[in-house]
Amino acid sequence: MNLSRRKFLYKSTAGAAALATIPSIVSASIPSAANKKSIFEKGDTVLFQGDSITDAGRDKKKEVANNAGSFGKGYAFLAASNILNSYPEKQLTIYNRGISGNKVYQLNDRWGKDCLELKPDVLSILIGVNDYWHKRNGKYDGTVEVYENDYRELLKRTQKELPGVQLVLCEPFYVLETKAVDETWVKPMKEYQAAAKRISDDFNTIWVPFQKVFDEAVKHAPGKYWAGDGVHPSMPGAQLMAEAWLKAVE
Repeated sequence: MNLSRRKFLYKSTAGAAALATIPSIVSASIPSAANKKSIFEKGDTVLFQGDSITDAGRDKKKEVANNAGSFGKGYAFLAASNILNSYPEKQLTIYNRGISGNKVYQLNDRWGKDCLELKPDVLSILIGVNDYWHKRNGKYDGTVEVYENDYRELLKRTQKELPGVQLVLCEPFYVLETKAVDETWVKPMKEYQAAAKRISDDFNTIWVPFQKVFDEAVKHAPGKYWAGDGVHPSMPGAQLMAEAWLKAVE
């Protein structure tokens, strides 16, 4: 067997092994709840919100429900596809309105059109990495206190306009030893993550612990396998996120 063939087989086997571990990674990170019922009711509207991780290249000129092009190629598409496949009888309406580069205040600026007018019954939000990352590159001067205060006000506004909405807050995350992320991210990002968890607890939301999931994932394959730049998930990274999200909510 020649060297290039051996390398191909090694990489293929390593990739398959890592993919095979996704259910076990999720199980190790998110314990199963006994007798847990689906949060989705017949006729519900589900909305995914956030930044580029949620956006994932979706077609913003075609913002329709239950449409592949309108969802992009990330975890939101994979999770929504699974939900629609699992519950055809519930006739769910699912949207993705994530926008690349967004921070919390930018969600607030477009919240009327991209959330409140859609009247979601289940609202999932993943936001926070840009509130820190853009501070690192000098494009933003916000602080973790601004992040937390803005986030709380956004959720208060949401609950006032949409009483009874089921909130799902996703933990902003990073993956070390990747193109953009190194050890200097750890301490400040933990502050943003702690703020997001406080908010989740105070608003009694479902919590999706993405950092815990990725920390477990790097025990099985290198960080770059899951997220090349440490922020935007790869194909297996998106699948990992989708499965983690689904386990947290169902």
